[in-house]
Amino acid sequence: MLLQKLSEARGVSGDEGAVRDLLLDAVRDLVDEYRLDALGNLICLKKGTDGASWPRKVLVAAHMDEVGFMVTAINNDGTLRVEAVGGLDDRILLSKQVLVGKDGVPGVIGYRPIHLIPADQRSKVPELKELAVDIGATDKADAEKRVSRGDYVSFHTSFETLSEGGLRAVKGKAFDDRAGCAVLVEVLRERYAFDLYAVFTAQEEVGLRGARVAAYAVDPDVALALEGTICDDLPSDEDQSPVTELGKGPAITLMDNSFIADRRLVNLLVRSAEEAGLPYQFKRAVAGGTDAGALHLAREGVPAAVVSVPCRYIHAPVALLSLEDFEHTVRLVVAALHNLEGGLPS
Repeated sequence: MLLQKLSEARGVSGDEGAVRDLLLDAVRDLVDEYRLDALGNLICLKKGTDGASWPRKVLVAAHMDEVGFMVTAINNDGTLRVEAVGGLDDRILLSKQVLVGKDGVPGVIGYRPIHLIPADQRSKVPELKELAVDIGATDKADAEKRVSRGDYVSFHTSFETLSEGGLRAVKGKAFDDRAGCAVLVEVLRERYAFDLYAVFTAQEEVGLRGARVAAYAVDPDVALALEGTICDDLPSDEDQSPVTELGKGPAITLMDNSFIADRRLVNLLVRSAEEAGLPYQFKRAVAGGTDAGALHLAREGVPAAVVSVPCRYIHAPVALLSLEDFEHTVRLVVAALHNLEGGLPS
């Protein structure tokens, strides 16, 4: 399964090469042209069947990178100091397994055991600067034989099927946004009236950087970002709607911290879902940002929207999604692109 390969690949922001290689193998026979740009984006073109159609160029993006760390110092005792790459919550880091550097040196994010933590500090979350990555080195010289400053550090998480029935749930790391990447590969199996630029972007988690330069280069008429988005549908004492829910279909964004969706595209997505009998939901929180935040500002502006696979526990060592949601997202995006062949609705 491509999603499994993408999930288990290591690709912290700025180090997306392993993910890009997998994607290039997956799309090489599905596209007419492809190229890599200076920032590491994989830009693929599937030529349209109608050169007179509008839109002429549609860009669909999914980002390859994941959150993680970079080694900034090696301590005298052989442990590693790291800085976060992307948005991470210190509360989910303790005792997590990681892989360091190109060779994937195994390590553990270490902290003092509870026996040595004063009672008045046990309710506090230790900051990343108080933690260290332990690779089992005896001292600094031993550690330097295996890792270096500047090495990337990723979570060590295996992909696994949790349920064959019901939600058909799977768990793995980096579903934000390897789920979107896998959706985009499936979308490329069809041909459309317009030129479709499938862009697998770099460095989304550190400022939408890849999408910014890719959108400038492609200069699309319309853009769509594919994501793995927040799903917080676990039981809660608070009487409020979850951002998204597993098993309720792809999530359509109206607004987040990076952009406001073009309402014509939102309406087209809703119509496409209803015509195809597909479940869908709206993302019910103005939170986070996506590549659409950069795509819609390219050159003179681009109508843009976001469709996402709901994923529990994003930006964490492990996430969970429903394969039915994934498959419905593929079908919705394909249907919406075909409906876009008639132009944007008014």
